[in-house]
Amino acid sequence: MPSIVWLEDNDYEFPPVEHALTEPDGLLAAGGVLSPEILLKAYRHGVFPWYSREQPILWWSPDPRCVLFPEKLKISRSLRKTLNKQLFTIRQDSAFRDVMELCAGPRKGNDGTWISRDMIDAYSRMHDLGYAHSIECWLDDRLVGGLYGIALGEMFFGESMFSHVTDASKVALEYLCNTIKPKLIDVQVWSEHMESLGAEMIPRKRFIELLEKYCG
Repeated sequence: MPSIVWLEDNDYEFPPVEHALTEPDGLLAAGGVLSPEILLKAYRHGVFPWYSREQPILWWSPDPRCVLFPEKLKISRSLRKTLNKQLFTIRQDSAFRDVMELCAGPRKGNDGTWISRDMIDAYSRMHDLGYAHSIECWLDDRLVGGLYGIALGEMFFGESMFSHVTDASKVALEYLCNTIKPKLIDVQVWSEHMESLGAEMIPRKRFIELLEKYCG
């Protein structure tokens, strides 16, 4: 029976993604640390961390993989109206940690969060090193929406987004797709919300091929 690999703190080698468990979908390894070295290895290997506070660090590579090709972003009529009004000031990397903390905040119908204090500290270090980035929507000098993720080569690995004003996170995503223009956005896990914006599921094998092509 397949079992996941346990990573030691100084272990930066992940097993082949094909070894990931099918149930739960894509669980590949556990343990290790959220150091910049292992996080970079993970993303370049097609793996990302996702775990709850009471769990060890869990590393995933689901099959199929949810992605968004920027040119396939769906702009609804209401979102187009919001974009045309230019309500928000868009900034990059001016409040990275704030974006993470707001992404970790309570959401309607969901009391918990996977964005722990350790995650915030780890990705803030990645930001300081130039790998993690935020796109922010400001309204009257208030941070009202945004997203963050890891940028490697021509890929953007999306981690989370938040919105305190209607369409704010969607405007940040539109900016990512049409201004920054990565070749591919890794959405990681399917959601109805992201599907409505144009995200789609592709086989993990295809994702790895695109990763090798665009990640650099």
